[in-house]
Amino acid sequence: MLEDLTAASPATGWPTAYPQGYAVVDVETTGLARNDRIVSAAVYRLDARGEVEDHWYTLVNPQRDPGPVWIHGLTSDVLEGAPLFGDIAEEFSARLDGRVLVAHNAVFDWQMIAREYARAEREAPVRQRLCTIALSKELGLPLTNHKLETLAAHFGVVQQRAHHALDDARVLAEAFRPSLRAAAAGGVRLPLHECRPLTEWSDRPAPRIGQQAGSGYGGHRAGGWRPARKRPACPYPNPGRYEEGERLKQGMRIAFSGDTSVERELLEDRAVEAGLHVATSISRLTSLLVTNDPDSGTSKVVKARQFGTPVVDEAAFGQLLGDVEPASGQ
Repeated sequence: MLEDLTAASPATGWPTAYPQGYAVVDVETTGLARNDRIVSAAVYRLDARGEVEDHWYTLVNPQRDPGPVWIHGLTSDVLEGAPLFGDIAEEFSARLDGRVLVAHNAVFDWQMIAREYARAEREAPVRQRLCTIALSKELGLPLTNHKLETLAAHFGVVQQRAHHALDDARVLAEAFRPSLRAAAAGGVRLPLHECRPLTEWSDRPAPRIGQQAGSGYGGHRAGGWRPARKRPACPYPNPGRYEEGERLKQGMRIAFSGDTSVERELLEDRAVEAGLHVATSISRLTSLLVTNDPDSGTSKVVKARQFGTPVVDEAAFGQLLGDVEPASGQ
């Protein structure tokens, strides 16, 4: 997160710690799941004050069923001759390099982009992201909901082709500019979050051609993108909280927050295999929170502080996983 953003340059009145450039991004995808693919992408590059420098758009061949054609309008025939992600990765990188990635529900766009780069055995040149939903909350905008169309209407931006990546990116860029200026005028801390490229991940089989991808797909802006995962109940009782310097013990409840270098579901699977209980939320019963950004201000981090839940980063958790103490009586 940025520090001391209320400090402004005497000459310009603009917060000196604000980023020097932004890449407003939108991706359309075959669905919401971890094995879904990007079918189109658009980037509007903005300068430090949110003015448009240029824009770029491309189709992407997902090498699979295109998913909800009724939403993004891209059929298999249209995408058949499109470049693969690996073919456009260099140009995409040039658009992102040295800029803060801006998106509406940015965690979704970033995770989809990070996975595509991992598949192409490359790394996205993105180190921070900004979610315009989070920014609108910081600004206290009087929105009835957090849909892109609602944010656009608030600033009088006309949406022409909803769920077309280029038009969605344009709309977001035009709505982001006044948001950024309002934040600067009010000395608002921008809700920046670290982006960790994936260094380890695994894909899963995609649906067969003709099979619906991502059931219940209604546009990723309507809510969280991660599908629910059903796991068997942990067979061990919760022994309580983790204590620094001690070993993890089977049955402990582990929660995760934020980006990880190892794909999240791999970390979760390893925790389950070690006899730990993976929790989707924080409560007084949570034994440990794993996060690489303890200052992020996410709901899990805030609750962990309130409950006094211990916090470790991904690297420390990986070491702890190597020596988990058996449950009592085992």
